Amino acid sequence: MMTQEIATLGGGCFWCLEAIFQQLRGVEKVVSGYSGGHVLNPDYKQVCQGTTGHAEVVQVTFDPAQIGYTDLLTVFFTMHDPTTLNRQGHDVGTQYRSVIFSHDDHQARIARELMQQLAPEFDQPIVTEIRPLEVFYPAEDYHQDYYQQHRQQPYCMAVISPKLSALRRKFAAQTKPS
Repeated sequence: MMTQEIATLGGGCFWCLEAIFQQLRGVEKVVSGYSGGHVLNPDYKQVCQGTTGHAEVVQVTFDPAQIGYTDLLTVFFTMHDPTTLNRQGHDVGTQYRSVIFSHDDHQARIARELMQQLAPEFDQPIVTEIRPLEVFYPAEDYHQDYYQQHRQQPYCMAVISPKLSALRRKFAAQTKPS
C-alpha cells in the first residue's frame, strides 16, 4: 500500500511551481490554490489585489518512498528566490511571498533545519515563512495544469520554460522522463 504525503508551498506564481513539481519523480498530483489568508473561498481576482492575505501556493501530493519532503524543499528553495520579500521576478505582493505551510510539526522542523543548512548559500537572509497549514483553497479550474495547456503563451515561454530547463539541469536524476 502506497503512503502519500502532502506539501503546501508558495514561491511566486503558482503556475511556475505547479509546472516544476509536476516534473518530479514521485509526485502524484499538484494543485494550484490559495492559503494563508483571512477571506473564505477567495478567488483569483481577490488574491491578486493583495488584500485577502492569501499566497498563491501549490499543494503537492507525493510518494515519500520515491521523493522525500527534504528533496521537495530543496527543489523549492533552488527554483525560486527565497531571499526576496513578497516578490518573485516581476510578480510583486504578499500573494507571491515565499512560504511553507506545514502539515505537521515534523514538516515544520524539517523546513527550519533545511533553511539553516541552506542559508550560507545565499547572499541575503532567507525570508521564507513557515506556518501551519490552516486551509487550502484550490484555484479556479483554468489555473490547473496551466503550463501544460498554455506552453506557447508568452509568460510560459519567457518565465516557466527556462525554469523547467534549469530544473532538468540541476535535478536530472529526480525528474520524470520527458
